[in-house]
Order: sequence, then C-alpha cells, then structure tokens
Amino acid sequence: QVQLVESGGGLVEPGGSLRLSCAVSGNSEQYYSIAWFRQAPGKARKGVASTSNLGSIRNIEETMRGRVTISTDSAKDTVYLQMNNLQPEDTGIYYCGYCAPAMCILKYTYDVHYWGNGTQVTVSS
Repeated sequence: QVQLVESGGGLVEPGGSLRLSCAVSGNSEQYYSIAWFRQAPGKARKGVASTSNLGSIRNIEETMRGRVTISTDSAKDTVYLQMNNLQPEDTGIYYCGYCAPAMCILKYTYDVHYWGNGTQVTVSS
C-alpha cells in the first residue's frame, strides 16, 4: 500500500513562496509518477504539476508555468513543489497523488491510485 504524506503548507502573504513536500512510501513499482493538485473551497481538484519518479518527465499546468517547479529527491523518496509569487487564488488544500505505471494526467483525477491527506496553503495579507 502506497502512502503519501504532504507537508510544508502554511499562511503566506501575496508574493511569497512555499515549498511543499510529498514523502512516498510503500511503493513497489519501478515506474510511477507523482502529481500535485490544488482544491480550493467548493471547487474540484485541479492539477498543478507532475513528475515521473526519476524526474525525467515533468509537466506544469499552463497557468502555473513560471511560478511553479517540481523536483524529486530519489534518495529520500520525496517530491517537492516550489511555488513562488503566490497569490490569493492559489489558496487551497494541496494534495499529492500517485499514478503507476503511466504519468498522472493533470486534467483528471480518475487515474490517481493513491492520495495523501493534503496540506493547507493560505495566501492572504
């Protein structure tokens, strides 16, 4: 059973930065991907970024490009989401999701096999 644990959320002022972490454990697949999704209050989960487990394939949602980077630390089995110039509309619960063996598709959530419990990001002055 794959387990995902997110951390790094918090309260930040507009223009600030946060780095979220997703620790992966229990994986037995050679190839898998991790994607970050944001869920704003009352809205569906929206894909932000995804990466293959080796970091060779990375996708960033179009509206987030230039403000978000995704990276992996294979030694720690951890995926990071660096978010810069955060704005109030970035507020929400950020979840990481696991897909295998194909890449998670940011437009959908049905292909995500496992979810973490999420970490809250609030952007407010």
